[in-house]
Amino acid sequence: MSKADDERSYFERERDRLAGETTAGFEELLSASNILNRKLEEVLGMTKEYQTIAALWGSFHELMRGQKASEDQQPGLPGTGGHVVSSSRHPGES
Repeated sequence: MSKADDERSYFERERDRLAGETTAGFEELLSASNILNRKLEEVLGMTKEYQTIAALWGSFHELMRGQKASEDQQPGLPGTGGHVVSSSRHPGES
């Protein structure tokens, strides 16, 4: 082997080593990016679920507020909690 062959093989070995390190670094970066994307999708999914629940509770609140306003104007219906039973006694009861 000549001196040029030794230098070339050293260069090729270093190039291959550095290319391998770079490849491993990019694979690690890609893996971390995929994990981050999955976590972000989970967070966005949870946010959408909370928006749905918040909208449901908002509708329920509006419904209850509307019933409260109508109860103030009308006597309550049995089974709604707004019905008042008279406590007056009929003649002949003890």
